[in-house]
Amino acid sequence: MKTFIKNILIVFFVLLVISSVFTVYNSSYNSTEEIPLNQVVSLINEDKVEKITIQENKLEVLLKDETQKTSQKEGELGLSETLKNLGVNTDKLQKINFEIKEESGAIYWLNVILPFLLPFLLIAAFIWFMFKQAQKGQTQALSFGKANIKLNQPEKGKKVTFKDIAGIEQAKEELKEIVEFLKTPQKFIDIGAKIPRGVLLMGPPGCGKTLLARAVAGESDVPFFHISGSEFVEMFVGVGASRVRDLFMTAKKFAPAIVFIDEIDAVGRHRGAGLGGGHDEREQTLNQILVEMDGFDNNTNLIVVAATNRPDILDPALLRPGRFDRRVILDMPDINEREDILKIHSKNKKFTNDVNLRQLAERTPGFSGADLANLVNEAAILAARKNQKTINQLDLINSIEKVLLGPERKSHVLTKKEKEIAAYHEAGHALVNASLTHTDPVHKVSIISRGRAAGYTLKLPEQDKHLHSRSEFVEELSVLLGGYCAEKLIFNEITTGASNDLKVASGLAKDLVTKYGMSEKLGPIAFNDHEELVFLGKEISEGRNYSEKVAGEIDDEIKKFIRDARIVTEKILKTRKAKLTQIAKELITKETIEKDEFEKLMAK
Repeated sequence: MKTFIKNILIVFFVLLVISSVFTVYNSSYNSTEEIPLNQVVSLINEDKVEKITIQENKLEVLLKDETQKTSQKEGELGLSETLKNLGVNTDKLQKINFEIKEESGAIYWLNVILPFLLPFLLIAAFIWFMFKQAQKGQTQALSFGKANIKLNQPEKGKKVTFKDIAGIEQAKEELKEIVEFLKTPQKFIDIGAKIPRGVLLMGPPGCGKTLLARAVAGESDVPFFHISGSEFVEMFVGVGASRVRDLFMTAKKFAPAIVFIDEIDAVGRHRGAGLGGGHDEREQTLNQILVEMDGFDNNTNLIVVAATNRPDILDPALLRPGRFDRRVILDMPDINEREDILKIHSKNKKFTNDVNLRQLAERTPGFSGADLANLVNEAAILAARKNQKTINQLDLINSIEKVLLGPERKSHVLTKKEKEIAAYHEAGHALVNASLTHTDPVHKVSIISRGRAAGYTLKLPEQDKHLHSRSEFVEELSVLLGGYCAEKLIFNEITTGASNDLKVASGLAKDLVTKYGMSEKLGPIAFNDHEELVFLGKEISEGRNYSEKVAGEIDDEIKKFIRDARIVTEKILKTRKAKLTQIAKELITKETIEKDEFEKLMAK
């Protein structure tokens, strides 16, 4: 549509230019005054004419005062005879210079033909534009089913290899085998091994799935094609399947080759569920992928590498052997891997000598590789904003809090009363946390607004944890209620500042009962949640697997966990009320208490 409007505007512009040219030509032609022939005779008799130029029947009369006049003579008679008939003075006529100008053939034919030819030319140009537009639309329609596949061709010096990726060593070993098979397939064929059809990279967002695929492209000497799962799906049924066929047809021409499909869950969800049924465009696309990966053609040296962070919703047919033979799991990096990742992202950064990457790795449990890259970049931005030439340790530590909680809200100024409430709220969290045995140590307490929080208590584990006990969860509930109970104890009033704490505590208590089986009354039973199943990748009509009676018991157990945690929290705060006040007053004065300072306060 945009191209059609553009062509119409071009035609309109051409017509405007031609019209302007003719207007200028006609205006210049008519700028000289035209007089009748008898007036020319009068001017000659008055001895005012210097020269007469004759061109066909047109007369150009130049007067002695440099004035130009035009006139027309009769076509049948000569000019002298016509002037004599009009009574011209013969003596004065002989004093005038006469010039006869012959009209060129080109100008003659142009004047004759152009008025007739120009409309036809304009109509022909308009029709040509229309046909061009129609042809382009037809070409777009024919290419609608073509896959938008991209052949990876990294720029010189920007090639990503396995050396550029820290951590996930097991995943790199799995993919190194794929690269080696494509480079030297005969070594594996001689021993009877078959080329794996597909490799599925599974892991949480930001853990390096796409980066690992780029490293495979950098390491292998074979063509590497990449496409996103969402690029297959259109509103028209059959387009996605057509694009899948085109994808594999293109890749087979370059075999052996690697095809990388990012976010395959966009088309690889469970079939037979959701709103579309068997005629859903997504299901048609998935069916074509299944056929292409394990159809009748068994001699294709293509390896499909796919990435997803939702392996639980993928169709079982996609995960069976013969399609995705390898499943590579990428976990969040541990402390040593986080340190290695920080080293990689720090290569082109200017650090001061006091920067300790190990300390940063200790303070970033649960950070993904993308989070760590963002952390270092935020520190560099922060240092540049302060007009520093290098990045120091404080910049990096501040960037951790920015990544976790958001930027400081310097414009969000609390009133004196709000500041006091926030101080006691955060002091309650910190005091309860320090009074229990299964909690992580407090690294920082602050009432400076970050993100949507008026204040925060930063707790970080001393080492990476993969398993969590019931005692840790129960004490975490008490810590979450610390701010709520502190407000009620000191001010005998509660505010909206505890809303997020209560939401997190309620969710954790529910998980203890329904997911982790940590309820003493209900025992080790997992109760599915209806909300988790309302998803187009699974049965949308499936309900919960327990009765109304059990639902009431679940609610009672959730309340019991919250009630017990509240009793513990209130007991700690009432017993150590003086310490609570001491921490709060320190926060009101300084606004921020670091780990060492907090430990000294607790030791007094």
